[in-house]
Amino acid sequence: MSIQHRAAAGLLGRAAGHLRRTLRPAGRAPAPGRAGLAAGPPRARVGMLPGGAERAEAEGPRPAPHGGPGGEPGGAGPPAVAAPVEAAGKAAAAANSSPLRDLLLEQGLALPRYSPGQYRLVCPACGGGSSRELSLALQIEEGGKSCVWLCHRATCGAKGGLSTETGSPAAAGAGGGKGMVRMGGKKGAGPKEEFTLPEPKFDAELSEKVLSFFAARGISAATVAACGVRQETVWSPVLAREVLAIAFPYYEGGQLVNIKYRGPGKSFWQVKGAKKTMYGLDDLEDADEVIIVEGEMDKLALRELGITNVISVPDGAPAKVKQGSLPEPEADKKFAYLWNCREVLDRATRIFLATDSDEPGQALSEELARRLGRERCWRVKWPAGLKDANAVLLDEAHGRAGVVEALETAEPIPIRGLFQFSDFVDEIYGYYSLSHGESMRGVSTGWTALDEFYRVVPGELTIVTGVPNSGKSEFLDALLVNLAEQQGWCFAVCSMEKKVREHARQLIEKHTGKPFFDAPYGRDKRRISEPELRAGLAWIDDRFHVIQYGDEELPSIDWVLNIAKAAVMRYGIRGLIIDPYNELDHQRPDGSTETEYVSKLLTKIKRFAQHHDVHVWFVAHPRQLRDWKGEAPGLYDISGSAHFINKADNGLVVHRHADTAKVPADHVQILVRKVRNKLAGQIGATYLRYDRTDGRYHNGDAEIPKPGPGGYGNG
Repeated sequence: MSIQHRAAAGLLGRAAGHLRRTLRPAGRAPAPGRAGLAAGPPRARVGMLPGGAERAEAEGPRPAPHGGPGGEPGGAGPPAVAAPVEAAGKAAAAANSSPLRDLLLEQGLALPRYSPGQYRLVCPACGGGSSRELSLALQIEEGGKSCVWLCHRATCGAKGGLSTETGSPAAAGAGGGKGMVRMGGKKGAGPKEEFTLPEPKFDAELSEKVLSFFAARGISAATVAACGVRQETVWSPVLAREVLAIAFPYYEGGQLVNIKYRGPGKSFWQVKGAKKTMYGLDDLEDADEVIIVEGEMDKLALRELGITNVISVPDGAPAKVKQGSLPEPEADKKFAYLWNCREVLDRATRIFLATDSDEPGQALSEELARRLGRERCWRVKWPAGLKDANAVLLDEAHGRAGVVEALETAEPIPIRGLFQFSDFVDEIYGYYSLSHGESMRGVSTGWTALDEFYRVVPGELTIVTGVPNSGKSEFLDALLVNLAEQQGWCFAVCSMEKKVREHARQLIEKHTGKPFFDAPYGRDKRRISEPELRAGLAWIDDRFHVIQYGDEELPSIDWVLNIAKAAVMRYGIRGLIIDPYNELDHQRPDGSTETEYVSKLLTKIKRFAQHHDVHVWFVAHPRQLRDWKGEAPGLYDISGSAHFINKADNGLVVHRHADTAKVPADHVQILVRKVRNKLAGQIGATYLRYDRTDGRYHNGDAEIPKPGPGGYGNG
């Protein structure tokens, strides 16, 4: 196994260990201080100890909510016997059964407890925005008879209150905010829907034929009894005749509310007009982790392993995911069972979607996640070629261990914009081995003296400053010519202080190494010929693209970045120069400070650089320096805001030393004041020698002492 595969396995292993703790076996001991939980011996968690599931089965199933086989046919049966609790647990139970709890649940506000105190939860009115933040602050007053709430999201502001003494909203809610909504957006409590209660005539015992049917599917008689499965001779609306059918009773709070029948030929139907709910809902008790499966047989298959915190959808899966926004709850008929179970499901912190592996099953998983909240949903993937939990249980190659492994290795439902480091394993190991080259360590500037401190990394932002006439633009042009010649890069340049013809002259001189004119600055060098001019112009035309605002008004940063984006798409540019900051249009929104404006401006530039993998050089002049004595300015001297250094990936200062006795006049200091990526450089300074005849830069004279990080005159 390669080191990459070992690392990936390790990451998944840790995730599996984390998820392993969420599987609740049958008969889990009630949490201390909680009342109303079914009594039963504590058992090993699935996957934590070898044979845990086998021991769970050996200890026997927990009594079914209706009393199981042998109970009164058709009756709901007594609820599970409550375990004894301490006084603190009784107090908590009293708080959780208070009238205030019922009033809050009618408003879609489910709390972990209902005792006095402060709580933070997702606002039912706005859903906490795209990040599902806990924006709603709720305060239950002393005595536990009233409460008030307020959503702190500026776009929502929902507020209100409740009082058990008046049985109506408290004064705090009068005229305030948006109406509260239930899970997903249903406003208010609304009228209660009337449902038909089943009146079955179950057989007293299951026949050998029915028990054999379950045994062939790996389901024991004990599990069948624990899940309350019955049989009944009943009219089948599907077959239009009376048949002996398997009956899966649906209970809520110990009351029989629906029955799903399975008849001959794999025909299914439910009691007409009965409430839509989830099969096995009463098995959840106080579960904060829930497993949802696609059919009753999968619920039984997991119960066979001792896992009880499992519920099944009643109606199977849709053919595909429905596009568009979610319907209002009252119109969401296909998923009415979710809204009817919302009080239980809202309390779950993690929900495992163990639906079928076929296309409809995956569509169901997506639809459930959309309604339940992707942030608390994990998707269970069954082994290849196997459709569901029951199929895995029956498979010789996987069996019980395969079911548990699939549950333990469930993966979080992806959330747009939210990732784990395991999602980037290949990139991380590519970084480790430097197989990504320039994108990791950066590319050479073309000057070995400068590469020690600064290399060009795609996707980063470099701020360049220096006093007027220090050669900032000349240096950047020379750097871009080096990158074009040595790395094959091309660029967009927005140089607002240069005429296009002058900029072309400087670039062609640097590329050809000859002066453009026959002028004194060229000394004894011959100027370029016309054929050389044509060749030079063709060369820069392929590699440099001019961004120029046609109107008399100054361009905004949004306009510049939009044009640069077009240059990325059309020409594949790798670098962008914006020179200088003070030539942009800086109309700030009302009430916005310059610091806030600069922060947002730099954020836009960084996002552009990162998204398009383009290196951006942004030139900004320093403010007027008082008592200046010729020393190099710092990045904090840039006019406008300290954000120029705070948000930059790199910060360069280009400086000509005033003391020519110490430093020759043709030498330019390049001070690297900031490097965020230590792989690409370090803080320091060096010299480059400027050749005035052709505008090229060369490594500085080795005899000149290198300046410190602050440069001469700055320590």
